[in-house]
Amino acid sequence: MTAPVLQLAGVTFRRDGRQILDGIDLRVEQGERWALLGPNGAGKSTILGFCGAVTFPSSGTVDVLGARLGRVELQELRRHIGHVNPRHPLRSRLTVTQVVLTGLTATIETPMRWVPTPEQLDAARRVIAELGLDHRRDAIWPTLSQGERGRALIARALIAEPSLLLLDEPTTGLDVAAREQFLETVDALAERAPQLSTILVTHHLEELPETTTHAIAISHGATVASGPVAEVVTTEVISRAFEHPIVVGHDGGRWSARAARVR
Repeated sequence: MTAPVLQLAGVTFRRDGRQILDGIDLRVEQGERWALLGPNGAGKSTILGFCGAVTFPSSGTVDVLGARLGRVELQELRRHIGHVNPRHPLRSRLTVTQVVLTGLTATIETPMRWVPTPEQLDAARRVIAELGLDHRRDAIWPTLSQGERGRALIARALIAEPSLLLLDEPTTGLDVAAREQFLETVDALAERAPQLSTILVTHHLEELPETTTHAIAISHGATVASGPVAEVVTTEVISRAFEHPIVVGHDGGRWSARAARVR
């Protein structure tokens, strides 16, 4: 039996004497596509920090790609984890191609004196084309739309051929059309890279890709429910997690949420 891509066991996290997470368990297998759901302040970003090998638990264990945090060289481990963050803090006027290449160096800016090989340039062009940005590969980052930036960041993550892809509220700032284009791109990953495990963080059910297989809902740092998406993204579970009566709908592979009418 192969080891899971990610496993959190009894994880707690405290900061400044305050309990942020309490007894979180999560097991992600190869090829599973998870959603991490919960209201603002529930602890989603902290959990994602464990998944990305950037945060250590106060107690419990975190195993990422078969390596236990605290017993492994983190920089090497992070090279196998893709991270899509719409708040990508790039300040230079890099082209789309240059941004994508930084996925190979695991840096925000292009490292000094680093020159990509012809094979690396070919890989960048290939993944850019697969993400529908071939016509924009020489465009400067500040000139890109939010939707184009989102797709460029996915290309940046994929060029390193990660085993785990983290999407941190990836549709933040997108209009409806750009959001739908982005979700189509995420859904296409299930066919393009079926062995890739993904974790998408959001608090909007409308932003869940159709290909989501599992979900975990948290509230106040504790798990409300975890498992196959159809068992977690329900009216009862989401209402408990968000502490408000919410009616969850599912139509055409997509989810919706609206407040329940109080009679």
